[in-house]
Amino acid sequence: MSKVVLVTGASSGIGKAIATFLSEKGYIVYGTSRKPKSKQDFSFNLIELDVLKPETIQKAVGFILDKENRLDVLINNAGVGITGPIEDTPTEEMRNAFNTNFFGAIDVMKTVLPQMRKQKVGLIINVTSIAGYMGLPFRGVYSSSKGALELATEAIRIEVKSFGVSVVNVAPGDFATNIAAGRYHTPVFEKSAYKKNYQTNLDLMDAHVDSGMNPIKMAEKVYKIINTKKPKTHYKVGGFLEKLSIVLKRILPDKWYEKLLMNHYKL
Repeated sequence: MSKVVLVTGASSGIGKAIATFLSEKGYIVYGTSRKPKSKQDFSFNLIELDVLKPETIQKAVGFILDKENRLDVLINNAGVGITGPIEDTPTEEMRNAFNTNFFGAIDVMKTVLPQMRKQKVGLIINVTSIAGYMGLPFRGVYSSSKGALELATEAIRIEVKSFGVSVVNVAPGDFATNIAAGRYHTPVFEKSAYKKNYQTNLDLMDAHVDSGMNPIKMAEKVYKIINTKKPKTHYKVGGFLEKLSIVLKRILPDKWYEKLLMNHYKL
């Protein structure tokens, strides 16, 4: 019997790549979008879901259960980018990022868990970020929102293990997607103390995304995890230097690692 998969944020980028790949592998896939457009051509079912609106989460999950009577896999992918010096970034925009990247993902998990407990089997894959393993300059809010989801994943994984439910996270590095266009950019204020350094790093971030990996790599990793009997807690999908940065943070003194980051970001 084909597994039923829910992929949030599936109208573009990594989410679309995952949903398309899994549907081509024979899974019954429901992707979500805040505003699905009927004219768009997808190989999977695209339904409405906004992680900031719990009622749409309930409606979407209810729709899937009415149709399929089960839900085997959740890919918690919906998220937003945000850049800016913490001092210059509006606090309301910080809250929006956390509400989407952290609380939104939590709300989707809370909605699917009763069904997975009932089935006594299920898999939740939270898409976090390699940026969540470290406090990156001018991406501190994004890093911390994804880092929070990493830690929450570790906790909830233990809490639900006895119900037959597995929870893992997959941390991507830079991928060639439209995230740069969709993220919130704190303006480069003319009188900001961070004007020069922030502009330099905005250019650097966009260059990294433009030269990033193909999102199909994330889809292949997710497919492999779904077909793993006992999946690990943490997975990383990125370039050699991105993965190395996590190892170096673990083994180097804080000051050394900070110096490496400052050199990399030309600070």
